Amino acid sequence: MKVSPTPTAGFFSFSPMRCILYALLCCLPVCAFAAGTYPQTIREAGDRTVSVGKAYQRIISLYPAHTENLCSMGAARQLVGISRTDSFPEKIVELPRFSARDDAEKFIAHHPDLVLVRPMIERAYPELLKKLKKSGITVISLQPGSAEQMFDYWLALGILSGHQQQAQAMVAEFTQKSDLYRQKLEQRPLNTRPMVYFSAIHKKMKTFAEGSMALFVLELAGGRNVAGDATRVRSTNIAYFGKEKLLSRGEQIDIFLSQHGRMNPASREIIASEPGFKAIRAVREQKIYLVEEAIVSRPTMRLLQGIATLENILYPVADGNQKEKR
Repeated sequence: MKVSPTPTAGFFSFSPMRCILYALLCCLPVCAFAAGTYPQTIREAGDRTVSVGKAYQRIISLYPAHTENLCSMGAARQLVGISRTDSFPEKIVELPRFSARDDAEKFIAHHPDLVLVRPMIERAYPELLKKLKKSGITVISLQPGSAEQMFDYWLALGILSGHQQQAQAMVAEFTQKSDLYRQKLEQRPLNTRPMVYFSAIHKKMKTFAEGSMALFVLELAGGRNVAGDATRVRSTNIAYFGKEKLLSRGEQIDIFLSQHGRMNPASREIIASEPGFKAIRAVREQKIYLVEEAIVSRPTMRLLQGIATLENILYPVADGNQKEKR
């Protein structure tokens, strides 16, 4: 069966009104977005309402996206600990490292007033979080479930860290720059945009679910998702597609993309040598591209870098200076 995915408009679709809004945001005086009075309210994972009574000054982050976003909004000095997998930005790599497998005493010894986690940690290590809360440490679980929830997530981090002005500026900048890609996208007829399979976890034949960061990046870069009917895995951003269905659409696939990182370490050679994958036209034509996981899957400003990277792959410049396959 031939599939013809259609792009979704969504929150990030371009409109003149949003350009006007961006201009107004840029023209407002600094005090307009200064940290407001407390308490303020945010929503954490599970749609729970949390009253924030102050800006926290000693933060341990157990998710690289939290760390990166806090640094982007100027809160790096408030970090007293990061996760074992944090590597960006470079200025934080010497901070003490923590894992949800550590005992509560290690956290308590560093005197944090806030520990930031995400739902996966909340589900897997409830006893740790219970002990931290019992000791008087605030624990907040955050992770946007879709690209459309990303701005609220940034604003929540701004409230928690006292950097609301900077969080608003991030929203404005991302809106303006993503709208430029949206305008460019609207100049490309749908039937001229390449069909793409985007691998999330190769060994499990999983792709990305509709609404995920990765598919938002793919859409704005000008690609069409061949696996739009993939089945979402629980409430995650991952979806099961299956090898049989993938191979059945092999001739439609112009580009084979694969995120590359801890979640999906598959190399280009592993993908190319997968039994049966010669049925995929992109594989036969050696159009397999690996893209850094952090710039397509994490809810940070670097998604803009991801869009630019994918656009360069999907629409190589005329002189052939396409991003090298890896």
